[in-house]
Amino acid sequence: MTTRPRSRSLRTRLLVLVTAVLVCVCAAMALTTVFAQRAYLLGHLDNRVSDALERNVGGAALHPELIRDLAFLDEGGQPAGMLAARVDAEGDILSAAVVGHDAPPRSLSTAQTDALKGIAPDGSAHTRTVPGLGTYRVAALDASGIRVLTGLPMDDVLDTLSGLVAVEAAVAVAGLTAAGCVCAVVIRRQLRPLGRVAATAVEVSHAPLGPGQPTGLTRVPERDTDPGSEAGQVGAALNRMIDHVEASLAERRRSEERMRRFLADASHELRTPLASIAGYAELMNRGTDRLEPGLAWRRVNAESARMRSLVEDLLLLARLDEGRPLQTAEVDMAALVAGAVRDARAAGAGHVWQLELGLDGPALVLGDEARLHQAVANLMANARVHTPAGTTVTATVESTATTCVIRVRDDGPGIPPALLPTVFERFTRADSSRTRAGVLEGGSGLGLAIASAVTTAHGGRIDVQSAPGRTEFTLELPVTGPPPAGTATVARTAPV
Repeated sequence: MTTRPRSRSLRTRLLVLVTAVLVCVCAAMALTTVFAQRAYLLGHLDNRVSDALERNVGGAALHPELIRDLAFLDEGGQPAGMLAARVDAEGDILSAAVVGHDAPPRSLSTAQTDALKGIAPDGSAHTRTVPGLGTYRVAALDASGIRVLTGLPMDDVLDTLSGLVAVEAAVAVAGLTAAGCVCAVVIRRQLRPLGRVAATAVEVSHAPLGPGQPTGLTRVPERDTDPGSEAGQVGAALNRMIDHVEASLAERRRSEERMRRFLADASHELRTPLASIAGYAELMNRGTDRLEPGLAWRRVNAESARMRSLVEDLLLLARLDEGRPLQTAEVDMAALVAGAVRDARAAGAGHVWQLELGLDGPALVLGDEARLHQAVANLMANARVHTPAGTTVTATVESTATTCVIRVRDDGPGIPPALLPTVFERFTRADSSRTRAGVLEGGSGLGLAIASAVTTAHGGRIDVQSAPGRTEFTLELPVTGPPPAGTATVARTAPV
């Protein structure tokens, strides 16, 4: 609702600006033309004044003793309206007259002669207004003591300039009117895309973005996103912003969905051991003979340990999500992985465990040793729990100048393709094709999520590739520095 007034205001401002520029240009051209024409006409008139002055001085020189004589005005060829005067040494007017139309020269009044005083007899032209006669171009000359003043009327010059100004004003008004109409049409057409962009922005601002609302937002039409125009650039930028908003909304909804699923799964995982503990406690309270007290306590302790492990895993993930700083020390990943392989062999004697080292020096990583050990141990526990007995599990440690790579590879049945995209999400479990001992043996589904979170917290990355007969988890971590120069490469494959 506010788009059109703003658009009209912008069009009005642009039109006023363009009109002001055109007015300034027209005014400058008109003034230049008027001043140039005035200079030309005055120059021509000054030449005529000079010619008439010299002729009058020549006429007065015929009778130098007559200092008031204006007989030269009676000569033929004197232009009508010309005035002449005799001047004394102080510049006062001794006598003055004006040539009439088909009439003898007429003497000037005192008021009229007063308007001609103070003109130096140097031949330079001056403009004077003579009462009752109008504006004159006047010059005086002293020729061997004969001082004569001559003037010609400026009516023709002033009329010509007035007519020129009137014509230029009319042309300027007509031109400005036509230019204003054209500019208004052009500006209106050029601002239409901007108006559509603004309308799209208003529609997006009114779109519901709350939970459960559709995320499809209106876009600026493709015709209004041409990068060759400013309005198109604005439209393209608005579309990119809308894309970012939709992506953020989609990510927020996915995050909310993951959180809801996480809370539901956590509640379910905690409910199971709590139900077992409550059941055995109730049987112990009843004192039934069918239940051995030692067995009940062992089950209660086992379920308590399971629940405590789950809670500790959840707390660890919460700390990692909050970005809490980890303990930092230099960790030898080769030794850490070797220890994790030994622990895995003790827990899964039915598997074949191997360790491969391909190092260009010490595989030193700056991080939390306990958490890194937990991440590697979780990868091996995943291979042990989700593959059948007799499966060969190989742990590989490689180092370069910038990264340390740990790979855990097995030749088990593989991870189902549908599960691969979510394998590092919390409470994700494999189906029976990769589960050896059922859900309880398979754990809570937090092992790989913890491994991923720990790796990310150390500035590394984790990945998995799986096919029937080969599943490989790859964990990359930044090393503390380049390996020492001249260190020999160590490569070893050995059962552990």
